[in-house]
Amino acid sequence: MSVLRISHPLHVHHPQHKPLHKNHNLGFSSNQNPQSDSRSYSSWVEQLRSHTRSRNFHDAISVYIDMTIAGHQPDNFAFPAVLKAITEIQDLNLGEQIHGAVIKHGYDVSSVTVANTVLNLYGKCGGFDDVLKVFDKITERDTVSWNTLIASLCRLEEWELALDMFRRMHFDRVEPNSFTLVSMSVACSNLETRRGVMLGKQVHAYSLRTGDSMSFTNNSLMSMYAKLGRINDSISIFEIFACKNMVSWNTMISSLSQKDSFEEAMRVFRLMIFEGMKPDGVTISSVLPACSHLELLGHGKEIHSYVLRNTSLIENSYVCSALVDMYCNCREVAGGRRIFDGLVNRSLANWNAMLAGYTQNGFYDEALILFLEMIEFSGFFPNPTTMASVLPASTHCEAFHDKEGLHGYVVKMGFSEDGYVQNALMDLYSRVGKVDVSRNIFDSMEIKDMVSWNTMITGYVVCGCHEHALDLLHKMTQRVETNVQNECNDINKVTCKPNSITLMTVLPGCAALAALAKGKEIHAYAIRNLLASDVAVGSALADMYAKCGCLNLARNVFDNMPVRNVITWNVLFLAYGMHGRGDLALSLFENLRAEVKPNEVTFISLFAACSHSGMVKEGQNLFYRMKDEFGVDPTEDHYGCVVDLLGRAGQLAEAHELINNMPSWFSKVGAWSSLLGACWIHQNVELGEIAAHHLLELEPDVASHYVLLSNIYSSAGLWEKATEVRKTMIRNGVKKEPGCSWIEFDDEVHKFVSGDFSHPQSEQLHGFLETLSERLKHEGYVPDTSCVLHNVNEEEKETLLCGHSERLAIAFGLLNLPPGVPIRVVKNLRVCNDCHSATKFISKVVEREIIVRDVRRFHYFKDGKCSCGDYW
Repeated sequence: MSVLRISHPLHVHHPQHKPLHKNHNLGFSSNQNPQSDSRSYSSWVEQLRSHTRSRNFHDAISVYIDMTIAGHQPDNFAFPAVLKAITEIQDLNLGEQIHGAVIKHGYDVSSVTVANTVLNLYGKCGGFDDVLKVFDKITERDTVSWNTLIASLCRLEEWELALDMFRRMHFDRVEPNSFTLVSMSVACSNLETRRGVMLGKQVHAYSLRTGDSMSFTNNSLMSMYAKLGRINDSISIFEIFACKNMVSWNTMISSLSQKDSFEEAMRVFRLMIFEGMKPDGVTISSVLPACSHLELLGHGKEIHSYVLRNTSLIENSYVCSALVDMYCNCREVAGGRRIFDGLVNRSLANWNAMLAGYTQNGFYDEALILFLEMIEFSGFFPNPTTMASVLPASTHCEAFHDKEGLHGYVVKMGFSEDGYVQNALMDLYSRVGKVDVSRNIFDSMEIKDMVSWNTMITGYVVCGCHEHALDLLHKMTQRVETNVQNECNDINKVTCKPNSITLMTVLPGCAALAALAKGKEIHAYAIRNLLASDVAVGSALADMYAKCGCLNLARNVFDNMPVRNVITWNVLFLAYGMHGRGDLALSLFENLRAEVKPNEVTFISLFAACSHSGMVKEGQNLFYRMKDEFGVDPTEDHYGCVVDLLGRAGQLAEAHELINNMPSWFSKVGAWSSLLGACWIHQNVELGEIAAHHLLELEPDVASHYVLLSNIYSSAGLWEKATEVRKTMIRNGVKKEPGCSWIEFDDEVHKFVSGDFSHPQSEQLHGFLETLSERLKHEGYVPDTSCVLHNVNEEEKETLLCGHSERLAIAFGLLNLPPGVPIRVVKNLRVCNDCHSATKFISKVVEREIIVRDVRRFHYFKDGKCSCGDYW
């Protein structure tokens, strides 16, 4: 704090102020020649105080200036009025000069009222040191002095010091009042949860003991409990006290909405209307999010109608943003845009609401166009909230190519340290395949919230780095345990426990790697933390168990779910399909119809189940019924599934005819791809060439098209054609995905790549397989060297077959897993004919159950047989 010397004319920074005389010194001395004015001093002071009471603050300051020019010295009645006016317009420079006059006349010592208004000035306009200096100089402190100090410290977010001052207030034998308790409630609500609740309850108990039933005290206590996660305590206070005002209702509704208790928020809102209270802008802004999340579009429209009948509400920026958000969350984006277009004076919050609505609903092009319009015409600069919507839009917008360029824009705008923006950047880099950059951003974050951890885990899953996703989950849980053991009380330290989103994100990683032990750990965690009943978590658990080969456990999870949606049913249909149980999938489909309405994915799942089970007629029948009976129009994906159904069964001509009969506006990529795969299975060179010709025109950068065509030629002995396809692939810069297999052992997932010797046990594994191969031959195994797509001699072909990734993973399991334990292997490609045949013999020779999941389905090998019946 500084008291300025008045040696130059005072320059007031508001045009509304009356211009000052060049020699005017705001009442520092009485040596000036007064200008003639017949009014009495009391009339000046009354006019000054009247303007302040009426909130005409600039007029009040002008009266003060005229009064001092007229030769009247301000006193303990004038100073509080003018200081309050200056505080309200936040002019610290002018306030410091008035403070100098206060000191000059001795009112900082002689009048506690004046001293309190000076303290209030610095509390609202100044800094921490200024506040303490002024307070320390007040000799006769009253309740207002202490309340002003404590409120100022809360405003400056000095929560602990505010609590200390509250204790000192007791020591000075100054009785706290309602205003003190309000500040204490605010301070407690910003402490670490456990300590905040403990001290908050003491504040609450003090208010009960002193009989403080003021509405604003109860309102602050309700807000405090809600912020500390004790929403039931907030409700209890609300229901008990009788003198509820508008703030009480708004506090309760907003607290419930912020804590995701949306149904309860709607209940309180209805009760408020029933009690005859008229909702204001705060009410509407608080209740509309509840309508949004519950997708109560009808209720939202009723509230919209109420807003339209009240002009003051439709001009409220917060209300309009909440309306835009409500319509967009209810997937009525056009309705949100109509409100946005009808706004005359749009705020940045309005732009952000519309941008978020577009992005959340997948209107990525529109979001980016609106962002450019905002930059060009609105006069607003984007803030971090803006970029948190723009970055995801740019990530998913196919027409926007300079995705990484937005990172530079973010840095230029100074938002690179904002948590929301960092989360969006992590997602962006993960989805363009640069997950290492995402990890660098994640590691650089000082405070990682729940969204940060989930975004990084999702990034790994999106990029197929499932091992890293599981590793990060492990680090997350270790961090939680460490913080609990240390009983960390630092409010800035964010402890993030895996939540339902974390689990539903990481469980597909367990499924992809067949990490059954890790999946079971996650299931146990979900049960302990009451997350297993969540429909998304339950669906992900069922999917994980199914893809780890535990169909019975998947069905148990499904049967025990209290709530199931169409996604849950689709998971089970896919599970039965992957296990070759199309019959069970179709019988279960009849039960679905009584619970939920099937969607497009439902039929894709059922067609896949029929395809893997050879149920051609049943699949075709369902295809022709889906529109008329179930109201689902066939899409290009459904046609592709039926082509796969026919092709896998050897009905290649029928599959080709179905492709030719597809609607002309459909993309035929999926259908041609299914036909090409079927041509490889059934060695049809002619149709394979036709399918490949179309695919290489449509998708020249997809490796699998070249590989399948080359494999068809190689299997048919057309080595020159096969070599030419491979050369074309190399010329076009297209790389084949290597065959990989995974197996879980000792809480770790081991990865094997065909022909790779990088694993620590590689030499031992290859030696074991050579020995095992001789044993298999004695049992009747004959290597199918047609599966080797290289023009080499037969002996080399047999050696290459032993190096296939699934064979290495099986060998690893046999050497490391305890006897009798089933061996579970996952492969990223289709199992070749030779490996399929060899694994049947292995299961018989070593008397071990072997479960292999390839890209299409499960194979259960036992006693020399496979569950697929050699149909895959």
